[in-house]
Amino acid sequence: MRRLPVYILLDTSGSMRGEPIHAVNNSMQVLLSTLRQDPHALDTVHISLITFDLEARVMQELTPLDQFPAVDLKTPNSGPTFLGEALKTVGQKVKSEVRVGSDDGKGDWGPLLFVMTDGKPSDTQTFNEQVEAIKSAGFAAMVGCGAGPSADVTALKRFCTSVAMLDTLDGPGFEQFFQWVSDVIADGSRSQNAGPAQVTELPPPPSEINIVI
Repeated sequence: MRRLPVYILLDTSGSMRGEPIHAVNNSMQVLLSTLRQDPHALDTVHISLITFDLEARVMQELTPLDQFPAVDLKTPNSGPTFLGEALKTVGQKVKSEVRVGSDDGKGDWGPLLFVMTDGKPSDTQTFNEQVEAIKSAGFAAMVGCGAGPSADVTALKRFCTSVAMLDTLDGPGFEQFFQWVSDVIADGSRSQNAGPAQVTELPPPPSEINIVI
């Protein structure tokens, strides 16, 4: 069966320390649990998790949904937000992990990208260089989330096909966002003809999430 690759990029910079990162850890478990109740998602979805603070880290390579481990993300006390480096990393992983169709068979479905940040890119030059690169990486949809009042939604708008906003950095808000992400992924897994140009509509978000684009 063709895979649906899902790449999740999460901001783990110092401003996420404490309740926010605890809420993200819990919400990731909600996402995984919800998707595992969907038989088609269980058959097709593979997830990769990449974090970014003063560097980008591949916390989990592209992994089948049923084998994805529990998440326990940590944050530094302070430091920059290297979103540009994270985009560079995910671009490299897509090239090496996503199967491309050929005469011998069909490749993977168009991958999905989800990016959550509560700040703005600190590595401005790298970020500017990677914006166009990530837009040409073949993602079926790229969904950004600006969390909290300091999130730079303008940066997310530069490459994401959809951008959502959370007003606060609390548990209920993150849980609602990750629940919505699970709906987006589940819809993608059920789309038999999914492809880079065909994911044009996302499921409606809960009231706590404001869609900017």
